[in-house]
Amino acid sequence: MFENLTQRLSRTIENLRGRGRITEENISDTLREVRVALLEADVALPVVRSFIESVKTKALGTEVASSLTPGQAFIGILHRELVALMGGPRAGINLRAQPPIVILLAGLQGAGKTTTAAKLARWLIERERRRVLLVSTDIRRPAAMLQLERLAGQVGAQYFAAPEGASPPEIARAALEQARRGVFDVLIVDTAGRLHVDEELMNEVREIDAAVAATERLFVVDAMAGQDAVNAARAFGSALDLTGVILTKADGDARGGAALSVRQITGKPIVFLGVGEKTEALEPFDPERMASRILGMGDVVSLVEQVTRSVDTGEAERIARKVVKGKGFDLTDLRSQLEQLQKMGGLGALLDKLPVAAAKGGVQADKGDREIRRQIAIINSMTPRERRQPGIIDGSRRRRIAKGAGVQVQDVNRLLKQFHEMQRMMKSLKGGKLRRMMNAFRGGMPPGFPGS
Repeated sequence: MFENLTQRLSRTIENLRGRGRITEENISDTLREVRVALLEADVALPVVRSFIESVKTKALGTEVASSLTPGQAFIGILHRELVALMGGPRAGINLRAQPPIVILLAGLQGAGKTTTAAKLARWLIERERRRVLLVSTDIRRPAAMLQLERLAGQVGAQYFAAPEGASPPEIARAALEQARRGVFDVLIVDTAGRLHVDEELMNEVREIDAAVAATERLFVVDAMAGQDAVNAARAFGSALDLTGVILTKADGDARGGAALSVRQITGKPIVFLGVGEKTEALEPFDPERMASRILGMGDVVSLVEQVTRSVDTGEAERIARKVVKGKGFDLTDLRSQLEQLQKMGGLGALLDKLPVAAAKGGVQADKGDREIRRQIAIINSMTPRERRQPGIIDGSRRRRIAKGAGVQVQDVNRLLKQFHEMQRMMKSLKGGKLRRMMNAFRGGMPPGFPGS
């Protein structure tokens, strides 16, 4: 989402290299470039003005420590101001209230409220171990109700079917009664949207809120909406006492302006980011980590958390045991590893969290993700015997596999060459090295490690 802004800011900060002090003269051009970068990212003009003024006030005359360059010192100032702009310390939703906790989702049509309701339910079930009831009050779009009911089944939540002929406030009130009777921890209320803000929509949302006395009133906004997101945020903020914002489609090619503007416009923190279409693609919003990513410093903590959640350690152990016993690493194992990489969002999701310097090196995320999908298709086009015994794959088999996968024979050759290199590496890990890796997967320490 912030790729263009990150690249522009990185180039801008280079201009301060070699200076011994940050002065008004050498910072004016830099701040001008920062201003342009923020405007290109579709950040609201009033937000840009106040941000630039704040950075300038804090930067002028700042002494550069002997261990820092002016560029590094300026990055520190930008980082602190970006964190403040996006809401300061990480905020979250209130889960300490008397259950059932009611979470009301509001926003315009197309922002992704229904999908977000399911994502939030999954997050609460898997991370917080809460019993969740979902309800839709969108009586104008029966398809929205059906969609939420199906999503509820996918994420392990319960769904409350609206009584026939009931109004949205009546549906919400009945769902709350069901949540109390069923001893649910959380009730998530999905509301109707419109293509634009109107008084009828605002009145309906206010009536639903009054009917259930929501603990959390979250504004769901599309990160790609740009300045429209700011206008919608202002309208919903005046109609409801919002408690937070969920920014959807943050994995797309949005320029990021909504994330930098909506906090200041509404005065409410961003609490979650939607980072994909799947129901697990929701992550808590952390201003400090996001500021680091914007400035090209990466977000290694989030990367580690993502890997820890997504990697199937049992599968990794199975492959490790297989190699230890001398059974070898085959193409079925390679496919398993590629599919695990896809589960983590592909190369793009991983590179996005690496520092700019580390992410460089000629790896293009979209090209890499296409290559992963192509390699999985090639392996799927093989017979089980060919996956177990790649040595039998001769010229005619390669042509058949290429045709089945819809690729060129050269693509099959390239995959087999890479596989043989991995196989050689796996053989070199036999014995003690691999046992230490297996201990690490179990959470143990390798022999001889201090404290083991």
